[in-house]
Amino acid sequence: MSIIVLLGAPGAGKGTQAPTLANHLDVPVLASGDLLRAAVAAGTPLGLEADRYMSRGQLIPDDTIVKIFLDQLRSRARNGAVLDGFPRTRAQAEALDRALAEHGDKVDRALYIAVPLDDLVVRMASRRICEANGHVYNVATNPPQTPNQCDIDGSPLIQRPDDEEATVRARMAQQVPPLEDVAEHYRSAGILRTVEGRQSIEGVSGDLIAALEDGAPA
Repeated sequence: MSIIVLLGAPGAGKGTQAPTLANHLDVPVLASGDLLRAAVAAGTPLGLEADRYMSRGQLIPDDTIVKIFLDQLRSRARNGAVLDGFPRTRAQAEALDRALAEHGDKVDRALYIAVPLDDLVVRMASRRICEANGHVYNVATNPPQTPNQCDIDGSPLIQRPDDEEATVRARMAQQVPPLEDVAEHYRSAGILRTVEGRQSIEGVSGDLIAALEDGAPA
């Protein structure tokens, strides 16, 4: 079983790179948000447990999230998986290590897509969403053919409140320090590899795949 943890701040490109890694390894992507929504929708015991916390606006306990991941590993990812969006904290990383060890497994490699904060802010603050159907553009890297108009359906493009610069910086201030703790956890274990995230998509993909076999420490 090959278990890869893909790390990166919001906007670093995890969602783009995870399927490429998964295809290279011939394993599925297990993304935390998708797994939680699927477990809740299916009404599984773990999904119902998670929903009780979410409906009260509370954080889902680390052990519950780990169990949801392990359930998916056992049911549809027997050869391994790329974990996208999990673990988010050192406590979750430690809980995942313990749970995997109970089954004789471990995280094989943690890959960190590193992008400086100011670049991340520009990426996210440049994002625009099609008002009608949610098609995504980026005025810096993937602009529409006609300014402020969706290429697909012609509807106006808007900036979501979540993508405004002040909001993005506030969210980064909350999310980046725990992410760095997770990176340090895997660095201490000798399995973290860091990739420069300001390259082209293809460049990042190539470096991530190379880092899977790289024996040198981060």
